[in-house]
Amino acid sequence: MTEKLACEETEQRRRKLEKEAPGRMRAEEALQESEEKFRLLAETTREAIITCDLDGNITYVNKAGLELCGYSHKEALEMTITDIVPASEPDRVKERLAKRAVLGNKVYHYEAEFIKRAGERIPIDVSTSLIMNHDKPSGILIAACDLSERKKTEEELLKIQKLESIGALAGGIAHDYNNILAVIMGNISLAQTYLEPDHKVFRVLTAAQKASEQAKNLTKRLLTFSKGGAPIKKVVPISPVLKSAVDFTLSGSNVRCEFSIPENLWPVKIDESQIGQAIYNVVVNSMEAMPEGGTLRVGADNVRIDPENDITPKEVKYLRISIEDHGTGVPEGILGKIFDPYFSTKEMGAQKGMGLGLSISHSIIKRHGGVIDVVSQLGVGTTCFMYLPASEKETINIEPAERPVKEEPIAGKGRILVMDDEEMIRNICGQMLSHLGYEVVLSKDGAEAIEAYEKAMKSGKPFDVVILDLTVRGGIGGKETISKLVEIDPGVKGIVSSGYSDNPVISDCKSYGFSGAIAKPYRVDELGRALHGVIKRDSLSRHKSE
Repeated sequence: MTEKLACEETEQRRRKLEKEAPGRMRAEEALQESEEKFRLLAETTREAIITCDLDGNITYVNKAGLELCGYSHKEALEMTITDIVPASEPDRVKERLAKRAVLGNKVYHYEAEFIKRAGERIPIDVSTSLIMNHDKPSGILIAACDLSERKKTEEELLKIQKLESIGALAGGIAHDYNNILAVIMGNISLAQTYLEPDHKVFRVLTAAQKASEQAKNLTKRLLTFSKGGAPIKKVVPISPVLKSAVDFTLSGSNVRCEFSIPENLWPVKIDESQIGQAIYNVVVNSMEAMPEGGTLRVGADNVRIDPENDITPKEVKYLRISIEDHGTGVPEGILGKIFDPYFSTKEMGAQKGMGLGLSISHSIIKRHGGVIDVVSQLGVGTTCFMYLPASEKETINIEPAERPVKEEPIAGKGRILVMDDEEMIRNICGQMLSHLGYEVVLSKDGAEAIEAYEKAMKSGKPFDVVILDLTVRGGIGGKETISKLVEIDPGVKGIVSSGYSDNPVISDCKSYGFSGAIAKPYRVDELGRALHGVIKRDSLSRHKSE
């Protein structure tokens, strides 16, 4: 009887197992299929996938994870999670995941770091979650993405934003500084007109005038730094541009300069401010290569280069600038990278720049149709060559080598309307014009100037010339004002004035409706010449038409 019951129980278990077998087999097949899908997904994704048990022992790393960390598969499986992340990270993850487990198995996102085989730390974007087994945590799943490139891009964008902010600040400072200089230089030049050249006060004022001219050059440097875009070119000799930029850069440093600049150099058609900036950047690099001081050799010469030569594009006649230092030199392996944005051989710290200097110089020279090249030898020094296309035209706007001791301003007659939002500038300009013999009306913005001009026309006492400030804070500036005045009087004669001497409206004033331009700051004799030029041209035009 007992044996019979035992046989029946065995048979029942056999039948039960036979019934359960297909389900178990299907479950095992489903599990195997699921594992295969996970393995396929993990091995083909670009994200690093890592699993570890609750003690931190690594149980799986995909191909992307091995490449990211720099270990072999065998090495990775013998490691713990603390070998590839900062020591505090696993405890922080486990603590937060434990809290998540109480609320449900949710994914936790954050930024962290991976430690590569060589010890280098790389930023990563991490997603972590618990691996559950029968509703109990059995491990941790980590998915990580390398943030190095994104971080680098963010840093570069931040550098560009900082540079743009500094540029805007520099431009604003230069504009305001030029306005102050306009008052100083105007008063000095006006005071000089009341004195004889041999008067001791005249000599004192002349010294102050020279200092003001140097300050004016400083504002040009600030404006160059703040300015971008297409160059505003004119034909000039390179010598004063080169000497001014080098002397300005080396001022106060322990580096002296030896110039080698012949007199028969070909003229070049350039934006003086931008080329000055390009020279400045190169000289700064040369100075930094000679921290203990030394001698910088700066030269220029005319060169004729075969257009098939790789160094030049099409031009045959070039003016070549050379800047030679005797610093540490640049290794051959990185010489080709020195014009790359943000590339620098200097360590991070107070002396490290943003790595933009030479790339800006390269961009400026390229915009001028030229070429910049560098040769270097370790322990000997570096020479930078800048090739600028020579101009076939004669130079213009060349200042005389020596200005007369006292240049008498050109007097005149007529009614002048002055518009400027700075009261001090309006007043000094009015005083200079009165001294020159003109009748003056002052206005603080475009709207007031337009009203004064219309009123003068209706009264039968029109203005002969209007002098308009280009930029007016919170009001109508010179560009908009002259457009309105042309509608009222097509024959209006306008002179545009601005502290932004590199503005296109200043360099190409006639295209905007003006008859002339004068950059702040200016002296009384410069103001007299500007007015005389406009009035004289107007008289000649009327005479020809009659």
